[in-house]
Amino acid sequence: AKAAAVAKKLTKSTKSKKGTRIHTKVHFYRTPTLSLDRKPKYAPRSVPRKSTKHSYNVIKYPLTTESSMKLIEDSNTLVFIVDIKANKRQIKQAVKDLYQIECDKVNTLITPRGLKKAYVRLSKDYDALDVANRVGVI
Repeated sequence: AKAAAVAKKLTKSTKSKKGTRIHTKVHFYRTPTLSLDRKPKYAPRSVPRKSTKHSYNVIKYPLTTESSMKLIEDSNTLVFIVDIKANKRQIKQAVKDLYQIECDKVNTLITPRGLKKAYVRLSKDYDALDVANRVGVI
């Protein structure tokens, strides 16, 4: 029993295992350190961005070409040149705000010249010819 105890003492290491760590991954990952919030001395933008949501900024002007006149007469559709960044919902809302008319749907395309053209199909309650006269297209 005494010999076994001495043998156990000799095989046991005197160094502590606290300092060594078993690495199970191949790559070394840096431990996360304290990240403080930024406290800027001045605003990142000197001038606030201009809002393009306003109706007057969305619709630039109505188109008065022969093909657009044909659309007004035949398919109850008005054609506008609109802001390049405006989406269909914004165009629909702008038409409603500016001309007090309801529209069924809006189709858009970007011309080779870089303009956005919007085909606004009016609902059955409104006549595109009357609206075009009021707007000043015809």
